[in-house]
Amino acid sequence: MSIHLLRHGDTGHRSYRGQLDDPLTELGWSQLRAAVEGQAWDRIVSSPLVRCAHFAEELAAKRAIPLRLDARLVEYHFGAWQGVSMETLAAGQGDALGRFWKDPVTYPPPGAETFDAFGARLSAAMDDIASEVHGARTLVVTHGGAIRLLRCLAEQRPLADMAGFDVPHASLHGIHWGH
Repeated sequence: MSIHLLRHGDTGHRSYRGQLDDPLTELGWSQLRAAVEGQAWDRIVSSPLVRCAHFAEELAAKRAIPLRLDARLVEYHFGAWQGVSMETLAAGQGDALGRFWKDPVTYPPPGAETFDAFGARLSAAMDDIASEVHGARTLVVTHGGAIRLLRCLAEQRPLADMAGFDVPHASLHGIHWGH
């Protein structure tokens, strides 16, 4: 079984976008197209947010492979921090932001989705994907926070390790799902 997670490309925003539905920039499109060059998959599952779904739709059509959108793959909801620039957060809530970066599970943003809920919905999505795979090479187009959490679960690491994963735009991450 081969599952690759692909983070969406650049959206031009420097904030926690979370579940805001931002389109890709031209840079984001080129990053994603370059990331999949020379790669092959049999199917694609994507977050329905446009920064993921529009690229997944293009790739599925270009390669004539099936695509399924799954709402459980959307990004973490950052609560009161969603859409607020990093500069504003650093200036007004720098200590809280630092604690979040150090240990996001213990110090989530105010009003944010719980990591238990985030993990449960992502795990359910991945369980379904893994049960559908039957040896098919699968690309999952999703978000940075989702990839960090899924890597922690797949690698049996504590969720507090999430911040330690480097997940740049348009990066691919192979995982074995079967925890």
